[in-house]
Amino acid sequence: MAVIGSGPAGFYTAYKVMSKIENSIVDMYEQLPVPFGLVRFGVAPDHPEVKNCQDKFEEVAESPRFNFVGNISIGNQAGALPLRTLLPHYDAILFAYGASKDRALGIEGEDSLKGIYSARAFVGWYNGLPEYSDLAPDLTTGEEAVVIGQGNVALDVARILLQDPEILKETDITTNAIQTLRRSKVKRVRVVGRRGPMQGAFTIKEVREMMKFPSVAFHSVDTSLIPEDVSKLPRPTKRIMESEALSEFSELGIPFNDRSGIIPNDHLGRIVNDAADWTDEKRARHLPGMYCAGWVKRGPTGVIASTMDDAFSTADSIAMDWYGKVPFLNAEGGDSLGWDGVKDEAEKQGCRRVSWEDWKKIDRVERSEGQKSGKAREKFTKVEDMLAVLD
Repeated sequence: MAVIGSGPAGFYTAYKVMSKIENSIVDMYEQLPVPFGLVRFGVAPDHPEVKNCQDKFEEVAESPRFNFVGNISIGNQAGALPLRTLLPHYDAILFAYGASKDRALGIEGEDSLKGIYSARAFVGWYNGLPEYSDLAPDLTTGEEAVVIGQGNVALDVARILLQDPEILKETDITTNAIQTLRRSKVKRVRVVGRRGPMQGAFTIKEVREMMKFPSVAFHSVDTSLIPEDVSKLPRPTKRIMESEALSEFSELGIPFNDRSGIIPNDHLGRIVNDAADWTDEKRARHLPGMYCAGWVKRGPTGVIASTMDDAFSTADSIAMDWYGKVPFLNAEGGDSLGWDGVKDEAEKQGCRRVSWEDWKKIDRVERSEGQKSGKAREKFTKVEDMLAVLD
């Protein structure tokens, strides 16, 4: 099985499939030289306990039946490995690549005015995502910042802006971010929600953390916005990020719902046809060997624990189909060579694979550099610097 994406959804699905299907082999493709996706680049640096799931992922990766194929993008863009080259060499493909773009608000100036940053860009910047390593947000022009949205990510951003940089410097936040935060003049953060406080998607834990800051106070909420009976109110869970289709989906007949930002599926991880009635379980047709997990399956909702449950449900579907003799990819004529059947084409495309052993070398250098300044690690924020460790 090929897994596209090395975040929690990919790892948890791989773990469950490998435990349920004897002798199964998983090749995990990741566009960056480093694994873990959202855990590395999305989880707030001052929440190290949330990253403990990496211990399980490392256990999975040490299996002789697991291969990490890092630093290889999937698609038809220059320097990438076309998705079609994978199909003849795998029994199944799992798409677990998560949110890859921002969800635009559609308001004038959001992408042209200075001082406006998407959550994905700002969080990626302080977490060391190479795509946004040069973001350089200017936090010196005023004392007030506005965060649009009222989920956990919004509160993460507010907390990073208000926390003492001398406390943050002991986390794995980037040195560049610490230097910027030390120069910051931001003293007030306004969290703006489309609806009232009772529809906030953040958790109580996120709010309590900031309440413990010695120099932070909260403006009280207008009590008229709080109904007497709050037990029946729904909680929105959508985030301001979304997934997008890989470049070859259309020509390969793999559907994608642009409106919801997901791959149409039967809610159990089986990718189905993109007919108008794809949500009808009785009429939807499963594309053989095609599965999805995580945000690209259900939308950008939930936390890592819910992603694990979601991934396990997809893995159960894969195992059920395998033992039920349901058609997979290459029922006739495939070689199931996996990466061994793909690597020659990858070399022709100019791709340089980073293996799990290579990642461990990068990991050791990051940890060593971090120890010099009392941090868990000092992340590389440039792909070329990651690869230089291996040269």
